Amino acid sequence: MSRSADMIKGGEAGEVARLLSYIALLAVSAGLFLEARTIPTSRFEVLGAGAFPMLVHGVLILLLLSAIAGSIRMLPAEAYGRFVSQIGQWARARRLVFVVFGCLGVYLFTMPAIGYPIATFGFLLVLQITFAPKTRKAIAIAISLALIFSFGLNWLFAEVFNVFLPRGR
Repeated sequence: MSRSADMIKGGEAGEVARLLSYIALLAVSAGLFLEARTIPTSRFEVLGAGAFPMLVHGVLILLLLSAIAGSIRMLPAEAYGRFVSQIGQWARARRLVFVVFGCLGVYLFTMPAIGYPIATFGFLLVLQITFAPKTRKAIAIAISLALIFSFGLNWLFAEVFNVFLPRGR
């Protein structure tokens, strides 16, 4: 089957996603190229410490620009509108992934303020209750595991290994 026939059958969304990933990688590579320019040079290096990272990211930028041009040529104009309409369906199908990332963000944000044991307890409890069956036994197990892996690990690290996890303010 030819590539254009595959695009007609619905591979357009994958091609648009690939195009967006090329653009994101281009932005990251351009940022790293600019960051490599700021690496200080010493008097012993002719090219400087940033020469190799700049070369790598420069080549990567050229390859990504070529890939973006090829991807744009492959897509018909109406593919972009269809892709936007499919994003909502894709996000709804993966809503639990967004819940996990949201919980992780809240966990990492609150840990310095409230400390490892409390933040970890809340994080684990919310995720386990979200994913586990809603029975009394499952909730009891979720609470037990959250207690063990938050306060229990905090005790283990402090008393056995003499490593103190974040305590909070």
